[in-house]
Amino acid sequence: MPRFPIDTSDEKPLGKTGERIPAIGIGTWGIRDYAAAEEALVHAIELGLNVIDTAEMYGNGLAEELVGRVIKRVGRDRVFVITKLLPYRFADPSTAIAAAEQSLRRLGTSYADLILIHWPEETLPIHVQIRSLEAIAERGLTRYIGVSNFNRSQLLEAIESVSKHEIVLNQVKYSVLDKKVEKSLLKTCIDHGVTLQAYTPLERGAVATHPKLVEIGARYGKTAVQVALNYLIAHPMVVAIPKTERRERVEEFRGALGWRLSERDIEELERL
Repeated sequence: MPRFPIDTSDEKPLGKTGERIPAIGIGTWGIRDYAAAEEALVHAIELGLNVIDTAEMYGNGLAEELVGRVIKRVGRDRVFVITKLLPYRFADPSTAIAAAEQSLRRLGTSYADLILIHWPEETLPIHVQIRSLEAIAERGLTRYIGVSNFNRSQLLEAIESVSKHEIVLNQVKYSVLDKKVEKSLLKTCIDHGVTLQAYTPLERGAVATHPKLVEIGARYGKTAVQVALNYLIAHPMVVAIPKTERRERVEEFRGALGWRLSERDIEELERL
């Protein structure tokens, strides 16, 4: 039996909010061709992959401006926007609010759907960071709040530190080739109703030629990339944000939805 029950839904719960988001969205880290990326993101939204993840530090704000152009083209209500603020911004509520307002100006919107602490600031107590994060939500600048790169103990402390708002998501590195989160963090997220969002799920392209993934994909008429993504979203509460600047790659991502690997194949990949 696989270590976790297989989740067959292509729309995953966003924390305990009652809202659901596509199991696959698109990331915007490390973009080289912003014009091509804009077309790819618009195409993703047309295909229903409407979660776009960005951050103030990506391209020194250029990635947020890119997402802003996409929003302008497709309409604000069609995009679920996630952005991340640098950890030092959360030293106090006023600094956090000012940083969020700057991000929203670049995004060309009055609110984000979800704002995350990009990684835990080691010099600040978690409860201080969370208080500042909540202040952003209190100001109406984001619908939901979450964290990124928080380990199990940091996530539990964050969950305990909130007063009015819940931590709905933890964005961490997770791929079929890097399954560290399966040791304890994923179970903690499931148990506490926190969505786990997998970044670098394609290991910068390494999964595309992995012999085992290619072999399994051939049995389903799928690519190794689609197998790698399907493995992740077969887990409860897991969504993935692969990054691309190519329309055809967006279509490949879409092909990871609508089916699931067998229990046997998931067990084989768990051992990979």
